[in-house]
Formats: sequence, C-alpha cells, structure tokens
Amino acid sequence: MDQTDEAAVLSSNPDAREREAQAIRGLSAAYSRLREEIGKVIIGQDDVVDQLLIALFSRGHCLLVGVPGLAKTLLVSTISQILQLSFRRIQFTPDLMPSDITGTDVLQDDPETGRRTFQFMQGPLFTHILLADEINRTPPKTQAALLEAMQERHVSVGSNTYRLPSPFFVLATQNPIEQEGTYPLPEAQLDRFMFNVVVDYPSAAEELRILKATTGGDTPELKHALTGEQILALQEVVRKVPVAEHVFVYARDLVRATRPQEPGTAKFVRDYISWGAGPRAGQYLIVGAKARAILEGRFHVSTEDVKAVAHPVLRHRIVTTFQADSEGIGPNDVIDRLLKAVPVELQQRAKKLVKT
Repeated sequence: MDQTDEAAVLSSNPDAREREAQAIRGLSAAYSRLREEIGKVIIGQDDVVDQLLIALFSRGHCLLVGVPGLAKTLLVSTISQILQLSFRRIQFTPDLMPSDITGTDVLQDDPETGRRTFQFMQGPLFTHILLADEINRTPPKTQAALLEAMQERHVSVGSNTYRLPSPFFVLATQNPIEQEGTYPLPEAQLDRFMFNVVVDYPSAAEELRILKATTGGDTPELKHALTGEQILALQEVVRKVPVAEHVFVYARDLVRATRPQEPGTAKFVRDYISWGAGPRAGQYLIVGAKARAILEGRFHVSTEDVKAVAHPVLRHRIVTTFQADSEGIGPNDVIDRLLKAVPVELQQRAKKLVKT
C-alpha cells in the first residue's frame, strides 16, 4: 500500500492529537466487538457487514440488493440490538402513502380547553435504523418522501418541520429477480445511497453452518457494544481522519474516469458507459475510505481504502450502454477495469523518477 507521505497525525496540538488517537483506537475496538456479536447470529456475509458498518460510521445509507431469504432483515435487526438503537421495518407496497411512513396531523380533543387541535403523530420513519423492505414496490411519490428524509434528516408536514432521531440510518432492499409491478428508483434517487451492497448466496460451508445453527433450540445472547451517543461521537472522529493529497487526486480521477464525455476517457468506458458518476461519488469514496481505515486501526487513508469501497459506491452510479448489456458486461465488470486502468499519482511519480 502506498503509505509514503501519508498524514499520520490528526491535530498539531499534542493533547488534542492524543484524544483523537484514543477515539480512533476506541472505534477500532468497538468494530471488533461488533463483528464478534454479529457473528453470533449472522454466518458469513463478512463483506456485507463491513460495508454496512462503514456506511453507518460515515453517516451514509445503504441499498441492499439480494434475493429473499438471505437474512437481510435479521442482519439489520441484529445490528440495531447490538448498538442499542431503535429499529423499524416498513414493508413497501403499491398502496403505501407518504403519510404512512412520515406521519400525519390528527385532529384531537384537548381535555383541558375542550377545543380540537391538530397533533402530529409520528410515523415509523422516526427511528434510528429503518429497514425499507422492497423500496421499489412503492410509487415514486412515497419513495420521494423517504429519500427526502434521508437527505435532509427531517420531515415537513404542513408548515411544521420535525427533526429525525440521531443517528439515522436507512437500509433499503430490492429483489434483483422479481421486477413485475415495481417502480425502479431513478438514477438521481439512487445517488442518495452511499453504498449499493450486493447480498449474495452463502458458500457451501457457510450454508451448512446456517442449517445447523437455525434448526436447533439455542438463542444467542447479544451484548451491547455502542450507544447512540457513542456512534455520533465516532462519526465525528471519522470526519477528522487525515487524507493525503494524492488520495484525493486518485478518488477524483477514478470518478471522472467513469464519464464517457471526459477528454481522454478510455475506449471501454465510451463503449460500455452511457452516464458516469457525479461528484457525490467522490465524496463517498473519501468518507468511506476514512471509515475503513480507522475501523482497521490505521490513522491514515491510502488509495487501497478507496479501491476497497469503489464497487459499492460506484455500481449504482454507472449506467451501462446497450452494447455492455448485450455482451453481458455489468457495472462491476467496468469498475474492475477502471481500478486497473486509473493510475495512482505517487506511482506515476515513481515511474518518472525511475526513467530519469
């Protein structure tokens, strides 16, 4: 990994630097406890768990894509229990209205004055962790109400605005197979999700362990790892992790390389991508790389961290062409080629020095 001239300190003040370093070590230790507790219930899916935790500590939201029966709901509810956070699940259906998730004003009698007044009744959106199950089965109007809350972290009803709890984390699911009667999320709304997480089938060994663990009478006892206040504090720590200039440059170059209209774009990008990622992708690459670095106990961010979060950040922000679809080439295949094609600034500099 290219760790040369990485920034290895957080603050110039020694006392502040030590406090921040302790906070980062605390997050790394909490991550180990989280993984241990989640492993009591969830077998396998290590990459999925890592991506969800990175998004959580980055203040991002996740779109989970996977067929039914892969323990997506169980994973989310398990995380909420370990983190001592409130959890709600909404089954999205074609008849679901925006007020069904945000809440609405209800006319009620005031026993003291005898007058009738409107009182806001909170919907299931007012929770710390929300599982939006099969989000593409509800009409765009209801989708928009959820996505507005994700972006603004508040709900507007009439002339009043109501803040959502903090931390607020949305996990939306989609079934990649059954698409009849669905309302696919437009690209602009997909862009609100930090990660597109693919939940795949377990391996043969993992599936055998699942069968043994879930058909017995044992119920694992989960221990609390973090509180909501601690999560908010750790989210602040993530933002303070230093990033070297060449890592910023690499994230920028990687995002710009997805755009076929950019000068000097590779031929395979022009052939296989009709629309590339926007600036928000670069922001999530950097923030996700920061979270990954300190979850692993490191005080600096490398380009390897950016590469590690590239697939979940970019796969739903790339629109492939008909040629790509006809050749069976998907966004993941294009991202694989991009990671090989886009050079790292320090590596370029080293090559020039060798030549001279």
